[in-house]
Amino acid sequence: MAGPAQTVIELFEKRFRSTPRVYRAPGRVNLIGEHTDYNQGFVLPIAINLATYVAAAPNGDGMLRVFSANRNEAREWPLASLEDLSAAGDWSDYVIGVARRIPPASGMDLAIHSTVPTGSGLSSSAALEVSVALALSADHAWDGPLRKRELAKLARSAENEFVGVPCGIMDQFASVFGEQNAAIQIDCRSLEYEIAPVSEKVSIVAVNTMVRHELGQSAYRERVEQCAAAVWAIRAGSGRKVESLRDASEEDLRFISDPVARRRARHIVTENCRVDRFVAALRKGNFAAGGRLFQESHHSLKKDFEVSCLELDFLVDVAVPVEGVYGARMTGGGFGGCTVNLIAPEAVKFFEQTVGEAYRKRFGIVPEFYCVQPSAGAGKISSR
Repeated sequence: MAGPAQTVIELFEKRFRSTPRVYRAPGRVNLIGEHTDYNQGFVLPIAINLATYVAAAPNGDGMLRVFSANRNEAREWPLASLEDLSAAGDWSDYVIGVARRIPPASGMDLAIHSTVPTGSGLSSSAALEVSVALALSADHAWDGPLRKRELAKLARSAENEFVGVPCGIMDQFASVFGEQNAAIQIDCRSLEYEIAPVSEKVSIVAVNTMVRHELGQSAYRERVEQCAAAVWAIRAGSGRKVESLRDASEEDLRFISDPVARRRARHIVTENCRVDRFVAALRKGNFAAGGRLFQESHHSLKKDFEVSCLELDFLVDVAVPVEGVYGARMTGGGFGGCTVNLIAPEAVKFFEQTVGEAYRKRFGIVPEFYCVQPSAGAGKISSR
Protein backbone atom coordinates (compact mmCIF):
# COMPACT_ATOMS: atom_id res chain seq x y z
CA MET A 1 0.00 0.00 0.00
CA ALA A 2 1.32 3.45 -0.90
CA GLY A 3 0.27 7.06 -1.29
CA PRO A 4 -2.40 8.73 0.87
CA ALA A 5 -3.54 5.45 2.44
CA GLN A 6 -0.03 4.69 3.69
CA THR A 7 0.32 8.28 4.89
CA VAL A 8 -2.81 8.07 7.05
CA ILE A 9 -1.74 4.69 8.48
CA GLU A 10 1.62 6.10 9.53
CA LEU A 11 -0.03 9.17 11.07
CA PHE A 12 -2.48 7.01 12.97
CA GLU A 13 0.14 4.59 14.30
CA LYS A 14 2.38 7.44 15.44
CA ARG A 15 -0.43 9.27 17.21
CA PHE A 16 -2.60 6.49 18.60
CA ARG A 17 -0.10 3.61 18.94
CA SER A 18 -2.34 0.96 17.40
CA THR A 19 -2.98 -0.62 14.02
CA PRO A 20 -5.99 0.79 12.12
CA ARG A 21 -8.40 -0.18 9.40
CA VAL A 22 -8.43 2.30 6.51
CA TYR A 23 -11.37 3.60 4.50
CA ARG A 24 -11.56 5.81 1.42
CA ALA A 25 -14.34 8.00 0.02
CA PRO A 26 -13.86 10.08 -3.15
CA GLY A 27 -14.80 13.63 -3.95
CA ARG A 28 -16.80 14.33 -7.06
CA VAL A 29 -17.06 16.55 -10.12
CA ASN A 30 -20.56 17.17 -11.39
CA LEU A 31 -20.50 17.14 -15.17
CA ILE A 32 -23.97 18.66 -15.53
CA GLY A 33 -27.17 19.04 -13.51
CA GLU A 34 -26.32 21.85 -11.09
CA HIS A 35 -28.61 22.72 -8.17
CA THR A 36 -31.14 20.21 -9.48
CA ASP A 37 -30.56 17.61 -6.74
CA TYR A 38 -32.45 19.42 -3.97
CA ASN A 39 -35.22 19.97 -6.52
CA GLN A 40 -35.58 16.17 -6.94
CA GLY A 41 -34.15 16.40 -10.44
CA PHE A 42 -31.34 14.75 -12.41
CA VAL A 43 -27.58 15.05 -12.04
CA LEU A 44 -24.52 13.53 -13.72
CA PRO A 45 -21.51 13.43 -11.40
CA ILE A 46 -18.34 11.39 -11.48
CA ALA A 47 -16.50 10.20 -8.39
CA ILE A 48 -12.90 11.33 -8.79
CA ASN A 49 -9.38 10.18 -8.01
CA LEU A 50 -9.12 12.68 -5.14
CA ALA A 51 -10.38 11.24 -1.87
CA THR A 52 -10.53 11.36 1.91
CA TYR A 53 -8.83 8.55 3.81
CA VAL A 54 -9.73 7.67 7.39
CA ALA A 55 -7.73 5.31 9.58
CA ALA A 56 -9.70 3.99 12.55
CA ALA A 57 -9.43 1.67 15.52
CA PRO A 58 -11.55 1.21 18.67
CA ASN A 59 -10.03 2.60 21.87
CA GLY A 60 -12.32 1.14 24.54
CA ASP A 61 -12.33 4.27 26.72
CA GLY A 62 -15.58 5.87 25.66
CA MET A 63 -13.96 8.72 23.72
CA LEU A 64 -14.12 9.78 20.10
CA ARG A 65 -10.70 11.16 19.19
CA VAL A 66 -10.03 12.65 15.76
CA PHE A 67 -6.87 14.04 14.19
CA SER A 68 -6.97 15.95 10.88
CA ALA A 69 -3.62 15.76 9.11
CA ASN A 70 -4.61 18.49 6.64
CA ARG A 71 -5.45 20.93 9.43
CA ASN A 72 -2.93 19.57 11.95
CA GLU A 73 -5.73 19.76 14.48
CA ALA A 74 -7.10 17.28 17.02
CA ARG A 75 -10.51 17.04 18.64
CA GLU A 76 -11.94 14.70 21.23
CA TRP A 77 -15.32 14.19 22.84
CA PRO A 78 -16.84 11.72 25.33
CA LEU A 79 -19.36 9.56 23.48
CA ALA A 80 -21.92 10.42 26.15
CA SER A 81 -21.73 14.11 25.15
CA LEU A 82 -22.30 13.75 21.40
CA GLU A 83 -26.04 14.49 21.56
CA ASP A 84 -25.40 17.66 23.55
CA LEU A 85 -22.93 19.19 21.08
CA SER A 86 -23.69 22.13 18.81
CA ALA A 87 -22.03 22.86 15.48
CA ALA A 88 -18.66 24.59 15.90
CA GLY A 89 -18.46 25.92 12.35
CA ASP A 90 -15.39 23.94 11.29
CA TRP A 91 -14.36 20.59 9.80
CA SER A 92 -15.20 18.70 12.98
CA ASP A 93 -18.92 19.34 12.47
CA TYR A 94 -18.97 16.80 9.64
CA VAL A 95 -17.43 14.18 11.93
CA ILE A 96 -19.82 14.89 14.80
CA GLY A 97 -22.84 14.97 12.51
CA VAL A 98 -22.05 11.41 11.39
CA ALA A 99 -20.96 10.16 14.83
CA ARG A 100 -24.27 11.24 16.39
CA ARG A 101 -25.96 8.82 13.97
CA ILE A 102 -23.38 6.01 14.26
CA PRO A 103 -21.90 6.31 17.77
CA PRO A 104 -19.09 3.78 18.25
CA ALA A 105 -19.98 1.42 21.09
CA SER A 106 -16.82 1.77 23.17
CA GLY A 107 -14.93 4.70 21.67
CA MET A 108 -12.90 5.22 18.50
CA ASP A 109 -9.70 6.87 17.34
CA LEU A 110 -9.66 8.39 13.84
CA ALA A 111 -6.94 9.95 11.70
CA ILE A 112 -8.02 11.81 8.56
CA HIS A 113 -5.99 12.68 5.47
CA SER A 114 -7.61 14.10 2.34
CA THR A 115 -6.43 14.89 -1.17
CA VAL A 116 -9.72 16.68 -2.00
CA PRO A 117 -9.05 20.44 -1.78
CA THR A 118 -11.44 22.16 0.61
CA GLY A 119 -13.60 25.00 -0.67
CA SER A 120 -13.11 23.86 -4.26
CA GLY A 121 -16.60 22.63 -5.05
CA LEU A 122 -15.27 19.06 -5.38
CA SER A 123 -17.24 17.89 -2.36
CA SER A 124 -14.61 17.48 0.31
CA SER A 125 -17.43 17.53 2.89
CA ALA A 126 -19.26 14.52 1.44
CA ALA A 127 -15.97 12.61 1.12
CA LEU A 128 -15.32 13.28 4.81
CA GLU A 129 -18.84 12.32 5.87
CA VAL A 130 -18.88 9.06 3.93
CA SER A 131 -15.38 7.96 4.96
CA VAL A 132 -16.12 8.68 8.63
CA ALA A 133 -19.43 6.78 8.39
CA LEU A 134 -17.56 3.76 7.02
CA ALA A 135 -14.93 4.01 9.75
CA LEU A 136 -17.50 4.13 12.54
CA SER A 137 -19.49 1.17 11.17
CA ALA A 138 -19.00 -2.56 11.09
CA ASP A 139 -17.25 -3.55 7.88
CA HIS A 140 -20.31 -5.35 6.51
CA ALA A 141 -22.82 -2.64 7.49
CA TRP A 142 -23.26 -1.16 4.02
CA ASP A 143 -23.12 -4.22 1.76
CA GLY A 144 -25.48 -4.19 -1.23
CA PRO A 145 -27.18 -1.40 -3.21
CA LEU A 146 -30.01 -0.78 -0.73
CA ARG A 147 -27.65 -0.41 2.23
CA LYS A 148 -25.33 1.79 0.18
CA ARG A 149 -28.29 4.10 -0.48
CA GLU A 150 -28.83 4.27 3.28
CA LEU A 151 -25.17 5.22 3.72
CA ALA A 152 -25.57 8.11 1.28
CA LYS A 153 -28.77 9.23 3.01
CA LEU A 154 -27.15 9.08 6.44
CA ALA A 155 -24.19 11.18 5.31
CA ARG A 156 -26.51 13.73 3.73
CA SER A 157 -28.70 13.95 6.84
CA ALA A 158 -25.62 14.66 8.95
CA GLU A 159 -24.90 17.68 6.78
CA ASN A 160 -28.53 18.82 6.66
CA GLU A 161 -29.36 18.40 10.33
CA PHE A 162 -26.14 19.03 12.26
CA VAL A 163 -23.95 21.11 9.96
CA GLY A 164 -27.06 22.97 8.79
CA VAL A 165 -26.46 22.98 5.02
CA PRO A 166 -29.67 22.16 3.05
CA CYS A 167 -27.80 20.21 0.36
CA GLY A 168 -29.26 17.55 -1.90
CA ILE A 169 -28.00 13.99 -2.01
CA MET A 170 -25.83 14.15 -5.13
CA ASP A 171 -22.45 14.57 -3.42
CA GLN A 172 -22.84 11.74 -0.94
CA PHE A 173 -24.46 9.45 -3.53
CA ALA A 174 -21.63 9.99 -6.00
CA SER A 175 -19.04 9.32 -3.29
CA VAL A 176 -20.72 6.02 -2.40
CA PHE A 177 -21.73 4.77 -5.87
CA GLY A 178 -18.87 6.04 -8.04
CA GLU A 179 -17.78 3.87 -10.97
CA GLN A 180 -14.43 3.63 -12.71
CA ASN A 181 -14.47 5.22 -16.19
CA ALA A 182 -18.11 6.23 -15.90
CA ALA A 183 -20.45 9.00 -14.79
CA ILE A 184 -23.61 8.30 -12.79
CA GLN A 185 -26.95 9.67 -13.93
CA ILE A 186 -28.93 9.96 -10.71
CA ASP A 187 -32.65 10.47 -10.31
CA CYS A 188 -32.59 12.45 -7.05
CA ARG A 189 -36.23 11.61 -6.30
CA SER A 190 -36.21 7.83 -6.64
CA LEU A 191 -32.43 7.41 -6.15
CA GLU A 192 -32.38 5.15 -9.18
CA TYR A 193 -29.26 5.59 -11.28
CA GLU A 194 -27.72 4.59 -14.59
CA ILE A 195 -24.09 4.30 -15.58
CA ALA A 196 -22.91 6.49 -18.47
CA PRO A 197 -19.46 5.40 -19.70
CA VAL A 198 -16.89 8.17 -20.18
CA SER A 199 -14.68 7.68 -23.22
CA GLU A 200 -10.89 7.80 -22.97
CA LYS A 201 -11.06 10.15 -25.98
CA VAL A 202 -12.03 13.04 -23.72
CA SER A 203 -10.29 14.48 -20.66
CA ILE A 204 -12.10 16.08 -17.74
CA VAL A 205 -10.15 18.89 -16.14
CA ALA A 206 -11.31 20.84 -13.08
CA VAL A 207 -9.78 24.28 -12.60
CA ASN A 208 -9.79 25.76 -9.10
CA THR A 209 -10.34 29.51 -8.88
CA MET A 210 -8.71 29.38 -5.43
CA VAL A 211 -11.45 31.66 -4.11
CA ARG A 212 -14.59 31.06 -2.11
CA HIS A 213 -16.83 34.08 -1.65
CA GLU A 214 -18.59 34.48 1.70
CA LEU A 215 -21.92 34.86 -0.06
CA GLY A 216 -21.92 31.18 -0.92
CA GLN A 217 -23.65 29.52 2.05
CA SER A 218 -26.33 32.16 2.64
CA ALA A 219 -27.09 32.36 -1.08
CA TYR A 220 -27.42 28.56 -1.22
CA ARG A 221 -30.18 28.66 1.40
CA GLU A 222 -31.79 31.53 -0.45
CA ARG A 223 -31.87 29.52 -3.70
CA VAL A 224 -33.52 26.61 -1.89
CA GLU A 225 -36.22 28.96 -0.60
CA GLN A 226 -36.72 30.60 -4.01
CA CYS A 227 -37.17 27.23 -5.68
CA ALA A 228 -39.74 26.27 -3.04
CA ALA A 229 -41.58 29.57 -3.69
CA ALA A 230 -41.64 28.77 -7.41
CA VAL A 231 -43.22 25.38 -6.67
CA TRP A 232 -45.96 26.99 -4.57
CA ALA A 233 -46.69 29.49 -7.34
CA ILE A 234 -47.01 26.73 -9.96
CA ARG A 235 -49.30 24.73 -7.68
CA ALA A 236 -51.52 27.74 -7.07
CA GLY A 237 -51.63 28.79 -10.71
CA SER A 238 -52.05 25.40 -12.36
CA GLY A 239 -54.07 23.52 -9.76
CA ARG A 240 -51.74 20.54 -10.26
CA LYS A 241 -49.98 18.58 -7.55
CA VAL A 242 -46.43 19.72 -8.21
CA GLU A 243 -44.08 18.20 -5.65
CA SER A 244 -40.94 19.97 -6.82
CA LEU A 245 -39.50 21.78 -9.83
CA ARG A 246 -38.74 18.30 -11.15
CA ASP A 247 -42.45 18.20 -12.07
CA ALA A 248 -42.49 21.59 -13.81
CA SER A 249 -42.22 22.47 -17.49
CA GLU A 250 -41.21 25.66 -19.25
CA GLU A 251 -44.91 26.36 -19.81
CA ASP A 252 -45.40 26.37 -16.03
CA LEU A 253 -43.09 29.36 -15.66
CA ARG A 254 -46.00 31.64 -16.59
CA PHE A 255 -47.61 30.88 -13.23
CA ILE A 256 -44.66 32.41 -11.33
CA SER A 257 -45.21 36.15 -10.96
CA ASP A 258 -42.03 36.87 -9.01
CA PRO A 259 -39.30 37.42 -11.64
CA VAL A 260 -36.49 36.10 -9.43
CA ALA A 261 -38.30 32.88 -8.57
CA ARG A 262 -39.20 32.50 -12.27
CA ARG A 263 -35.53 32.71 -13.28
CA ARG A 264 -34.55 30.16 -10.65
CA ALA A 265 -37.25 27.79 -11.87
CA ARG A 266 -36.24 28.27 -15.51
CA HIS A 267 -32.70 27.16 -14.69
CA ILE A 268 -33.89 24.00 -12.94
CA VAL A 269 -36.36 23.04 -15.66
CA THR A 270 -33.89 23.57 -18.50
CA GLU A 271 -30.97 22.02 -16.60
CA ASN A 272 -32.88 18.78 -16.06
CA CYS A 273 -33.35 18.57 -19.82
CA ARG A 274 -29.66 19.24 -20.39
CA VAL A 275 -28.70 16.22 -18.28
CA ASP A 276 -30.56 13.84 -20.60
CA ARG A 277 -29.17 15.54 -23.70
CA PHE A 278 -25.62 15.45 -22.33
CA VAL A 279 -25.83 11.73 -21.53
CA ALA A 280 -27.02 11.07 -25.08
CA ALA A 281 -24.09 13.07 -26.46
CA LEU A 282 -21.65 11.25 -24.17
CA ARG A 283 -22.90 7.84 -25.30
CA LYS A 284 -22.41 8.84 -28.94
CA GLY A 285 -18.96 10.32 -28.32
CA ASN A 286 -20.28 13.67 -29.54
CA PHE A 287 -18.12 15.84 -27.30
CA ALA A 288 -18.80 18.98 -29.32
CA ALA A 289 -22.52 18.67 -28.54
CA GLY A 290 -21.66 17.99 -24.91
CA GLY A 291 -19.49 21.09 -24.84
CA ARG A 292 -22.34 23.23 -26.15
CA LEU A 293 -24.53 21.95 -23.32
CA PHE A 294 -21.77 22.93 -20.88
CA GLN A 295 -21.96 26.46 -22.29
CA GLU A 296 -25.75 26.56 -22.00
CA SER A 297 -25.55 25.32 -18.42
CA HIS A 298 -23.02 27.94 -17.39
CA HIS A 299 -25.02 30.73 -19.01
CA SER A 300 -28.12 29.58 -17.12
CA LEU A 301 -26.24 29.36 -13.81
CA LYS A 302 -24.83 32.84 -14.39
CA LYS A 303 -27.99 34.62 -15.60
CA ASP A 304 -30.94 32.68 -14.20
CA PHE A 305 -29.62 31.05 -11.03
CA GLU A 306 -27.01 33.75 -10.35
CA VAL A 307 -24.49 31.55 -8.54
CA SER A 308 -21.43 32.24 -10.66
CA CYS A 309 -18.82 34.92 -9.93
CA LEU A 310 -16.22 36.99 -11.76
CA GLU A 311 -13.48 34.39 -11.37
CA LEU A 312 -15.60 31.48 -12.59
CA ASP A 313 -16.90 33.48 -15.56
CA PHE A 314 -13.35 34.47 -16.52
CA LEU A 315 -12.13 30.86 -16.44
CA VAL A 316 -15.02 29.78 -18.66
CA ASP A 317 -14.57 32.67 -21.09
CA VAL A 318 -10.84 32.13 -21.47
CA ALA A 319 -11.16 28.34 -21.77
CA VAL A 320 -13.73 28.12 -24.56
CA PRO A 321 -11.56 29.57 -27.40
CA VAL A 322 -8.59 27.32 -26.56
CA GLU A 323 -7.89 24.74 -29.27
CA GLY A 324 -9.16 21.33 -28.23
CA VAL A 325 -11.63 22.58 -25.60
CA TYR A 326 -15.17 21.32 -26.20
CA GLY A 327 -16.82 23.25 -23.38
CA ALA A 328 -16.48 24.72 -19.90
CA ARG A 329 -18.83 25.52 -17.03
CA MET A 330 -18.81 26.15 -13.31
CA THR A 331 -19.37 23.07 -11.17
CA GLY A 332 -20.56 22.81 -7.59
CA GLY A 333 -22.49 25.29 -5.49
CA GLY A 334 -20.92 28.39 -7.03
CA PHE A 335 -19.47 31.72 -5.83
CA GLY A 336 -15.99 30.27 -6.29
CA GLY A 337 -14.60 26.78 -6.42
CA CYS A 338 -14.01 25.04 -9.75
CA THR A 339 -14.91 25.00 -13.38
CA VAL A 340 -15.13 21.69 -15.23
CA ASN A 341 -13.78 21.45 -18.76
CA LEU A 342 -14.21 18.85 -21.53
CA ILE A 343 -10.95 18.70 -23.49
CA ALA A 344 -9.28 16.57 -26.14
CA PRO A 345 -6.52 14.68 -24.27
CA GLU A 346 -3.73 16.01 -26.51
CA ALA A 347 -4.80 19.60 -25.73
CA VAL A 348 -4.68 19.42 -21.93
CA LYS A 349 -1.13 20.69 -21.45
CA PHE A 350 -1.64 23.70 -23.73
CA PHE A 351 -4.99 24.39 -22.03
CA GLU A 352 -3.38 24.47 -18.59
CA GLN A 353 -0.60 26.79 -19.76
CA THR A 354 -2.94 29.19 -21.56
CA VAL A 355 -5.67 29.38 -18.94
CA GLY A 356 -3.26 29.41 -16.01
CA GLU A 357 -1.27 32.35 -17.38
CA ALA A 358 -4.39 34.35 -18.30
CA TYR A 359 -5.89 33.83 -14.84
CA ARG A 360 -2.65 34.77 -13.08
CA LYS A 361 -2.39 37.98 -15.11
CA ARG A 362 -6.01 38.91 -14.42
CA PHE A 363 -6.30 38.08 -10.71
CA GLY A 364 -2.74 37.61 -9.45
CA ILE A 365 -3.68 34.05 -8.45
CA VAL A 366 -2.23 30.79 -9.74
CA PRO A 367 -5.15 28.37 -10.29
CA GLU A 368 -4.87 24.67 -9.61
CA PHE A 369 -5.65 22.11 -12.31
CA TYR A 370 -6.95 18.61 -11.61
CA CYS A 371 -7.09 16.19 -14.52
CA VAL A 372 -9.67 13.93 -12.89
CA GLN A 373 -10.53 10.36 -13.76
CA PRO A 374 -13.94 8.79 -13.02
CA SER A 375 -13.19 6.52 -10.08
CA ALA A 376 -14.68 3.84 -7.86
CA GLY A 377 -16.86 4.74 -4.92
CA ALA A 378 -16.16 4.51 -1.20
CA GLY A 379 -15.03 1.43 0.64
CA LYS A 380 -12.59 -0.28 2.95
CA ILE A 381 -9.07 -0.51 1.57
CA SER A 382 -7.19 -2.38 4.31
CA SER A 383 -7.64 -4.90 7.10
CA ARG A 384 -6.12 -4.93 10.53
